[in-house]
This record gives sequence, C-alpha cells and structure tokens, in this order.
Amino acid sequence: MFLRATALQPASKTQTPAHLEQLDWKRTYQHRPVEAFRARDRHGEDSQERRLMARLMCHDTATSDKFYAMDLTVDQARKGRLLFEQAQEETTRSRTRRTRPQSEKRGGDAEIRCGKEESAARIHSSETPLRDRLPVHISRMGDQVSKLKQLSSSDMEEQRFFQNQNQDYVDQAGSGSGSEERANEPLDEEGKVSASFQKKVQSKIKDLLQQMEEGLKTADPHDFSTYTGWTGIALLYLQLHRCSQESSHLQRALDYVKRTLRILNGRKVSFLCGDAGPLAVGAVVHHKLSNTEESQDCLNSSVLSDSDLSDELLYGRAGFLFALLYVNREIGEHTVVSAILDSGKSLSQDQKKTERCPLLYEWHRKQYLGAAHGLTGIFYMLLQVTRNTWGGRHLHAAAEFVRPSIDYVRHKKFRSGNFPSSLSNESDRLVQWCHGAPGVIHTLLMAHQEEKYLKEASDCSEVIWQRGFLRKGYGLCHGTAGNAFIFLSLYRRTKERKHLFRACKFAEWCLDYGTHGCRIPDRPYSLFE
Repeated sequence: MFLRATALQPASKTQTPAHLEQLDWKRTYQHRPVEAFRARDRHGEDSQERRLMARLMCHDTATSDKFYAMDLTVDQARKGRLLFEQAQEETTRSRTRRTRPQSEKRGGDAEIRCGKEESAARIHSSETPLRDRLPVHISRMGDQVSKLKQLSSSDMEEQRFFQNQNQDYVDQAGSGSGSEERANEPLDEEGKVSASFQKKVQSKIKDLLQQMEEGLKTADPHDFSTYTGWTGIALLYLQLHRCSQESSHLQRALDYVKRTLRILNGRKVSFLCGDAGPLAVGAVVHHKLSNTEESQDCLNSSVLSDSDLSDELLYGRAGFLFALLYVNREIGEHTVVSAILDSGKSLSQDQKKTERCPLLYEWHRKQYLGAAHGLTGIFYMLLQVTRNTWGGRHLHAAAEFVRPSIDYVRHKKFRSGNFPSSLSNESDRLVQWCHGAPGVIHTLLMAHQEEKYLKEASDCSEVIWQRGFLRKGYGLCHGTAGNAFIFLSLYRRTKERKHLFRACKFAEWCLDYGTHGCRIPDRPYSLFE
C-alpha cells in the first residue's frame, strides 16, 4: 500500500514520459485521493490510455505486483520509478530509430526527445545501457509496457478477460452417448449437480474460509460496509448458515455483526456502503438467534434522514431500499420509493426524455446503465417493490414508469449482447456486474413476466459465457463470481440445464482461486472486491 501511494506522485516535468504529458496526467491525478483514483480505474470510466497507465503505475498487473513486492525505501522507490520512466523513453527512441527512413534519422534526436533534452542527454552520457542499470523486476516492467502500448483497441479488450476454454453444454436429447454425459460434467444424468462436484465445492469452501479468516487479520478494522468490510463477511456466513444449517456459521455471523455495529458512522444509508447494510444484517442475525430486543434495536435505527441523496445502488436511495426489502423478506415506508420515483421523473423531464425513458437517473452527472451506479440497479429495486404487498400506493406507479424505462435501456444493447457503461459511452468493453450485461440481465429477469425480457436475458448471457472470466479477479462487483450468478438466476427462471452447467463451470474456475494470474484487489478478502 505504501509503495502504491508513492507511485501516485508524478515525476518532475523533465522526467515524465511524453505520452503522459500529452494526457496532462500530472494535473489530472496529482491531487486525486488514492481511493477515488482506484475507483475510477476499477469501474472503467477513464480513457483507455489513462486506465492503462493507472494499472501500470499503481494497480495490480502482474509486472507491477513484482515491483510493489520489493522491499524498498521511499528514496529507492522514487529512484526506481525515475529509472523506469527513463527506460521507457530510451525504448521508444530506439524503436523510432529502427522504423524511420535513414534520411529522417539524421538530426532526429531533437525531434524524438519531444522537449526532454536534459533527460535524454543524461541517458546518452552513460556508457552502460540504462536497462542494465535497472533492477530486474523494473526492467521487466519496461518490457511489459512496451508490449501493452503496441496493442490495438481489440487487443486491449482481450486483456479484460480470459478466453473461455470450456466446452459448452451438450444437449443429450435423443442420445445416450457416454461421451456426451462425460462432457456435461459436473451435471449428472438427471441434469442435477453431481454429488462428487458438491463434495468438491464443500471441501473447497472450508479451505477458502480458513484462507479468508487468516487474511482478515490484516483487514481495515474500521470498514463496516457490506461491499468491502465486516458486514460482507457476516452476510457470507449468514448465507452459509442458510445452505448448511450449521449453527457455527450463524454464530460467526453474529461475531462480525457485533463488530460492525460498534463502528457505524452515520454518513451513508445504503445497504452495500452505508449503515443500512450492517443494521439490516444485524437485525436478521439477531432475529434468527431469537434475540428479539437486539433485532428491534437494529430495525429502529434504520431510518433515512438525509433527503439530499443520489439514487443509485451503492451509495444512494436504491441501496437503502434494498436494506428495507432485505429486512422485510427475512423478518416479515413508502417515502423512499416516492423519492426515487420523483427524482427519476424530474431528471427525465429536464432531459426531455419523458416519453422514451420516464425514469432517468445520474450519478456524478453521468447517466450510468449498470447495476452499481446506474439505471438497471435502480429499476431492479423498484421492480422488487412491485412484487411486495407493502409497496402500497406505489405499486402501480412503479410498474407504470419502470417498464418503459427498461425498454429504453434494452435498445442500447450492442450486437454482442453487452451494454454500454453509460448513455454517453459507445464502447463495448465491460462485462461485469457493475457495468455491462450482467447487471442488466438481473433487471430483465426481474421483469420476465413478459416473454421478451426473459428471451433477451438469455440471449445476453452468451456474451458472459464468452467474456465473463475476468482478469480483474473473482469478486462480485467486477469479477468472475459476479458474472456466475447470471447463470444461476437464469436456471431458476428457466430450469434449462445449460445455465446450471455454465454456472458450475464458473464455480470451478473460482474454486481454483489465485491460480489464474488475476489482478489482486485492494481488499481481496472482501465480499464484493
């Protein structure tokens, strides 16, 4: 962490590579907080070049992992970075000399330097090649950057995911071939998850829980959130208790709930990143343990007091609404739903989109489509209200405004079956829960009473099967596990074996945790990262 923070401090003007100067990288990133910087890179909203430099300079590519792992002092780290940048200039200069016509090479040094005469002079004055003066790990970083900078746009997209090497499900209708049955493992002849695969999953869960508990010893003691903190771990154990009925899992959930309730700060209200998540999970855990008074205390604390909020799922009203829905479902007022509807109608009118998209929302002045910050995450929560009797007078209003708004989003689909991250973005890049088809599919399935939504959800799942094994890691938000839930949801709706088979293949991949060379998130033992 220390070295990553150091890497955010730009070098002096004479030492900064030309392509970074052209992007005005120093002015853009010098005063940005570390977490905000990583968040923008994580959710993919920077330009392609800036995201590339973010990964190389302060994120978790395979090469930078080696660099950060070195036990360096501050001065050594800064010197290493300076040498690294100079090596990049030297590499660029050498490549340019090899490719330019001979007539253009005479006197070409000044042109190649691009205003960096001092830095270039220092490099040429050394008798020893600069690459030989670099530590081996930093030298290899230069090789990696050189390769990445030559990638085309399509090659860059390739770097976001692993090629799916799995054979797809084989329909055995009218065939009793033993080879086809083996091809469909881990499903048995009846199309159910085989006993051997279930045993493998259960064994791996125990191993990963031990690994997680060990890793949590160094986690942030003040992070109470569901997204990256202790409440997410409590929710994990609560889900394990639901599946296994082991009392030890429920007791472990209580241990983490007690920890979170001591450190709430009242700054945010959502389920994933605010107080509502810990309070909702705490209410459910205490309820299951018959601690009536403690459960009621958690419920009484779940009050929305700030009316000046965003509407999206991670930090805003939709996130608070999810907390209310969760408590209502597990334990079982309208002002939250009303505020979300009024806000969406107001922005739609301002943007003159009332007829096409009656409900429109934005976060940080950008109209996202994905589940985390965008339209589909909000629509999903509003559709949940229409399925609950407590929706009251908002039941009809939500259905009336949400469905045409979902249709508006459907028309933004790419030919691949994926969706853009925002209304202003036309690139087919991200296939993850927070941005792209996975989050949209969950909303389509929630609206599946009409056949067109269910068919479109199934069609869009193909892009997840092809591009869903992500290099970002295994998490729920922007990792492979989050994509796997699409196939579980489709199987519940359709009972088609293909979707269960694909979910198992994603599970197999995730069970080989840490063996694929994925990027390591800042909080690798959290629920969503």
